[in-house]
Amino acid sequence: MSTYKPYWDPEIETMPRDKLKAYQLDLLKKTLELCYNKSPYYKKIFDEAGVKPDDVKSLEDIKKFPTIDKKVLRERQVAAPDFGDLVCVPEEEIVYISVSSGSTGVPTASPFTAQDFEDFQDFEARLFWSSGMRPTDRYCHALNFTLFVGGPDVIGAQKVGALCIWAGTIPSERLLAIFKQWKPTITWTTPSYAWYLGETAQQMGYDPKKDFNLKKIFVAGEPGGSIPETREGIEAIWGAKVYDYYGLSDIFGACAGMCEKREGLHWAEDHILVEVINPDTGEEVPEGERGELVLTSLKKKARPLVRFRTGDIVSYTTEICSCGRTHLRLHGIHGRLDDMLIIRGVNVFPSDIEMIVRKNEDLTGEYRLVVTEEKHMAKLTVEVEHAPHIQGDTTQLAQRIQKECQSILGIRPEIKILEPGTLPRATHKAKRVLDLRKESN
Repeated sequence: MSTYKPYWDPEIETMPRDKLKAYQLDLLKKTLELCYNKSPYYKKIFDEAGVKPDDVKSLEDIKKFPTIDKKVLRERQVAAPDFGDLVCVPEEEIVYISVSSGSTGVPTASPFTAQDFEDFQDFEARLFWSSGMRPTDRYCHALNFTLFVGGPDVIGAQKVGALCIWAGTIPSERLLAIFKQWKPTITWTTPSYAWYLGETAQQMGYDPKKDFNLKKIFVAGEPGGSIPETREGIEAIWGAKVYDYYGLSDIFGACAGMCEKREGLHWAEDHILVEVINPDTGEEVPEGERGELVLTSLKKKARPLVRFRTGDIVSYTTEICSCGRTHLRLHGIHGRLDDMLIIRGVNVFPSDIEMIVRKNEDLTGEYRLVVTEEKHMAKLTVEVEHAPHIQGDTTQLAQRIQKECQSILGIRPEIKILEPGTLPRATHKAKRVLDLRKESN
């Protein structure tokens, strides 16, 4: 049996943090110079804020610069077609774009130079390697190939040397047939689809633990992969270990992911500078506390992002992982600002409810949050399904769930117990919040 190296890039992955910060600072200065000299938009907002690249003497100085967000990317793309005026290279240097559509439905491009794309895939290979992928693995890539930044990630798996099956998003029955015939050891999808696919396999008469060969499932796109109860539920169905990944199309695919120790998501700190801020005040939050993830790309040339507010709520640690890697680790993705509900003064994320629902063996694990307005106040109803073995009156089950919500979250939502199979199943990202407040006014 071959003995493989423990790290894809040992110098970078185990770099002492003081040296890593110096490395980041050098890259940051170069990125800000590029932005100021090549992007009309960045020059304008830097000048308006009274800051210049030369003002950066330490990583802390990034806080002097203005933030941008997805709305800015959309607006600038419309104002300066086709790719916006944050772009820092001529079009002939752009070799690839991924596209995401936001709430407005306007497709937003994320352009890459050839080097940007190479850097992107080298990090995907590093991430896969850290999660235990090796040349002996068979990898089934079950992410969308249609303009989605996760599509090309399969190239990272090929760099590792794994046998790659480019499945994409296909009907569940066909994907299961691939699992059965070609016996992949690893796949990648969303947490909700991993759960749904396992249920579908069982309904088709398969035992996912015995009839397939999956050893690892990579998940991304939803908070579920960082929720132990959800991860354990998926693992119980498939008999495979679940690894959480995080990415966004605006920089490149997966930017962070779990190593084999699964003690958090290792960040690509040699590519991206991380800040975690209070979304209301803009001030940095202490390590370990929840805040909004703000990112600055350090190497990307086509369209660098400076202080990009992701809208994702995270927490992090800079403690060295037991695997020996030194880069910052996310404790998890707790939710999005878009999904945050304020119920009687308490901030509630769907992931908070998911933690409660997924560990209850008397429930199927599916849930939905329904928000209405009653006497000018938000009212939350949590819809769940009882497990097939539960028969008769479910009043006590509802009371137990309500009591746990009160204990953990400080709220007492109404609990509605439904029959198994009532709630819609997701084949990509699950929609967990149904806001009916406008209808109830």
